[in-house]
Amino acid sequence: MRQFRNIAVNAFMELIRQPIFLLLLTGSVLFEIFLAVPYYFAFGDEMKLVKTSALAVMLVTGLFGAVLSASASLAQEIRSGTALAVLSKPVGRAQFFVAKFAGLAAALTLLAYVNLVGVMLASWMAFDAYGSTNLTAIEIFGGGVLLAYALAGFSNFFLRRPFVSDAVIALVVMATLATFIIFQFTHQMQSLNVQATVDWRIVPAGILILFALWILAAVALACSTRFDTIPTLAICSAMFLIGLMSDYFFGLRASQGSWWASILYSAVPNWQLFWLADALETGKNTFHWAYVGKAFGYAVGYAGAALAVGVALFEDRELS
Repeated sequence: MRQFRNIAVNAFMELIRQPIFLLLLTGSVLFEIFLAVPYYFAFGDEMKLVKTSALAVMLVTGLFGAVLSASASLAQEIRSGTALAVLSKPVGRAQFFVAKFAGLAAALTLLAYVNLVGVMLASWMAFDAYGSTNLTAIEIFGGGVLLAYALAGFSNFFLRRPFVSDAVIALVVMATLATFIIFQFTHQMQSLNVQATVDWRIVPAGILILFALWILAAVALACSTRFDTIPTLAICSAMFLIGLMSDYFFGLRASQGSWWASILYSAVPNWQLFWLADALETGKNTFHWAYVGKAFGYAVGYAGAALAVGVALFEDRELS
C-alpha cells in the first residue's frame, strides 16, 4: 500500500508541475469569468447562457487536461524509460498503472474544483440588459490570481521551490478565497431590482462533469499504453463526440431490438448522463443527490472497465 501511495503522490505532483496544467487551470477559470462580462441581450436567457457556456468550458478543459496528463503520466515515462526503472523494483504493473490513474484523477479533481469555483462566480456575476458588469468582483478575482503567481514567484526565487506546482496550489487557495470574499462582501444586480444569489445547484452539476472526466482519464490512460499524445487525443475526442450522440446513433436502434446497437450503446459512454446544465433553468428541483450517487456508480464501473483493458494492454507492453 505504501508503494501505491508513493506512486500516486509522485504522479500527482509531476502532473501539477507541468506548465500546460497551470496554463489550462488559469486560462479556463479566467475565461469562465470573462463569459459573465459582455452584454448578451439574450432576451432574459443571459444567466442560462453564462452557466451553460461556463460548464462547457469546464468539460472541454477537462478533456484536454485528461488526455495531456495521461500522456505525460504514462506515455512519456514509457518512452523515457522511467516506467522501466520503477517496475524494476518490486512493483507490479497493475499496481503501477492503477496508481498512475489515482494521481491523474486527483489532478483532474483539482482542475475541476477551480473550474467549478469559476462557474459559480460567473453564474453569480451574470446579468441581463438591466444589469451591469461587476467590476469589483473582477478586480478582486484578478488580484487573487496575480497574488497567487506572485507568491509562487517569491517561493521560487527565495526558497528555490518549483514555480508551477506552487502556482497551482496558490491559485487553488486564492481562487477560493477571492470567491468567498466576493460572495460575502460585494453585491451584484442581475436585473432590475433582482440581486444575485449563489446557485448551489451548480455543485452537483460540476460533480457530474468530474465523473465524466474520470472516465475520460481512464480511457486516455489505457490509450497511452500504446499511443502517444496526438493519437490518444484523437481517440478520446472521437469517443467524446460519439458519446454525445449515442442516444441518436445507438439508443433508438437499441430500443427497437437491434443487438449491435445495444452492444455499442453499452460500450460507448453516454455523456448526456453527466450533462444536465439545461436543467438548471427549468425552475424545478431537478438535482437529487441520489442521481449523483447513481452517476458515481456508472463512472466507477466504466472507469474500472477501461482500467482493466489498460492493465491488460500494459502487461504486454514492451518497455525496453
